[in-house]
Order: sequence, then C-alpha cells, then structure tokens
Amino acid sequence: MKELDPAVIEFTNDAFYLAFNNRDLAQMDALWASEHSTVCIHPGWDPLMDREEIMQSWENIFSGESGSNMKCHGARVVNFAGVYSVICYEELPGGWLVATNTYLLEQGEVKMVHHQASHCANPPDIEDLPQTLQ
Repeated sequence: MKELDPAVIEFTNDAFYLAFNNRDLAQMDALWASEHSTVCIHPGWDPLMDREEIMQSWENIFSGESGSNMKCHGARVVNFAGVYSVICYEELPGGWLVATNTYLLEQGEVKMVHHQASHCANPPDIEDLPQTLQ
C-alpha cells in the first residue's frame, strides 16, 4: 500500500477546520467518508456512529447562534498502515480541546472517518507546538 505524504493529510485536516469555521455544511459533507464506517464524538456528546446522524450534528452546530473561531494547533500525523490520525489541539474563545481526526483513502480521495474532541485539562504552550498549515 502506498503511503501518503503527511502534508496531504494535514491539508485535509485544515480543510476540516476551514469548513467548521465557515459553517460550510456542503464542504463538511464532502470531507466525510461515505463508503466506510464513521464515528464522531463532540465534547460531552454520546458517540455518533451513523453518517447521516453525524451530518445532522454538524448542521445543528452550524445553525447555532454563537459563532466559533476554532484554531488548530500542533497537528501531528500518525500513520496506522494506511489509516491516518491527526492529533491536535483546538483553541476556542472559551478554552482548549484536544482532538483526534482520522482519515483514509476512499476512491482515491482522503476522507474523514473519525473525529473526537474533548476538554484539555492542561492547555499547551502555543510557542512549543509545531506549526500547522493554517
């Protein structure tokens, strides 16, 4: 199996945060796999394991009144034999989250199959984190 350049995964991960910050449901939908199992765990939520349920969650989040400007910091790509996870920190106006975003190839395109974010007890020092593409 051909390994992908980590920059390709980082680019897709940046596209995920761009879709989030722009509240772009069509772009978010295009990022998620449609032929593989998917899982999404928003902070404090039960796991969503159905693609339709996941997309409904994003629609609900995007239709909320409060805007959100989330910044991704310290993205690191881990390759698990063709399944790629990005471990990163999410900076929100109200605090920090730590996230795992997992991607794989689906019909030649990198697609998201898993997103999980949870509260971060010890926020990172931004100066110590590797730069992301954002």
